[in-house]
Amino acid sequence: MTTAVLREMRWWDIEPVLELEKDLFPEDAWSRGMFWSDLAHARGADATRRYVVAEDAGRIVGYGGLAAAGDSGDVQTIAVAREQWGTGLGALILTELLRAATAFECVEVLLECRVDNVRAQKLYERFGFEPIGFRRGYYQPGNVDALVMRLNDPSTSVQGTGING
Repeated sequence: MTTAVLREMRWWDIEPVLELEKDLFPEDAWSRGMFWSDLAHARGADATRRYVVAEDAGRIVGYGGLAAAGDSGDVQTIAVAREQWGTGLGALILTELLRAATAFECVEVLLECRVDNVRAQKLYERFGFEPIGFRRGYYQPGNVDALVMRLNDPSTSVQGTGING
């Protein structure tokens, strides 16, 4: 079980998040600008994004983000440090993102996942996500396909989890 604690991602978290991003996704890591852009939409009354980081002993060991548009949400990113794999941290982050989707009044949540990332696919399936298609060559420059998954009614996936947000 993880001892990490979730909190809202802030601009000063971008550098440590980028280090983790480059370690986990060396071929298709997000840029500093991508994080800055999404964080700009995560504040205020008209926020359309929710980004969180997971901290353990003062170190960022995971993060995730969700974007909302109309009644649809999209998991933008989820990452967990390798030493935290299997601790439940990915589920904790995903639960918080689905709570945000519910707060944004999303009736569905979509995501893309590398076809070779079976660990992540199993996590999403546990939450009720179902495969609905592929995006060929989505992850560049490696030209890796993405599996597109959808969850209808995210509010049902976060009920009774016992996780506080």
